[in-house]
Amino acid sequence: MLAAVLLLASSCGTGLLGGLGGDTTGNGTGAGQGGGLGDILGGVLGSVLGGLGSQNTVDGLLGLVIGSVKVNESELYGAWCYTQPGCAFTSENLLAKAGGAVAAETCKEKLLPVYNTLGISAQNTQFQFTQDHQFQAYVKGIPLSGTYTYDPQTATIKLKTMLFSSNMYVTRTAQGLAFTFESKNLLKVLQAVAAVSGNSTLQTVGDLSKQFDGVRLGFDMAPIRG
Repeated sequence: MLAAVLLLASSCGTGLLGGLGGDTTGNGTGAGQGGGLGDILGGVLGSVLGGLGSQNTVDGLLGLVIGSVKVNESELYGAWCYTQPGCAFTSENLLAKAGGAVAAETCKEKLLPVYNTLGISAQNTQFQFTQDHQFQAYVKGIPLSGTYTYDPQTATIKLKTMLFSSNMYVTRTAQGLAFTFESKNLLKVLQAVAAVSGNSTLQTVGDLSKQFDGVRLGFDMAPIRG
């Protein structure tokens, strides 16, 4: 079960994270289910863009695409806690095809009851990154730690522990950063958490994975202050 977790891959409070050594000072900026997702999302990006009133909103849409808005490594430093489900796209073409912001919000709305059922919260789902490339994390209180490397050109964090390596993708949000994974990897993590929680109903994640092959799912995170 732990191996499956390690395939990963509001107020936060102090949470579960302890000191990792090195400088962790960061400068990060800061529900329901149902069918017919493809019908709801298809072809709506044009109307969304037509109603935009500012460049900031356009930038917000592009920020849903991995790598479109550069995140420097220094922005990772520090501790982060979960605020809500996260969603990102692998290309601007996919963003347009899926319906842009509507698709992202629909993914989050569908994931939220799953996360809530599993008991995922700001207090038990956290990440911490240091300048010396150490990381520590908890997902529903289940720990993992090791080293990481970051490629700002592809917005990819490569997590490495004694047992596994996995890619995690970073995008910027209004509250901080989003850490997302390939859907199949997130599903493995949530399946392990579900086993600990005694809940095995994760069909929603599987359905989203099938409908949007280029969508990354995960966690929106806010910096833990103090």
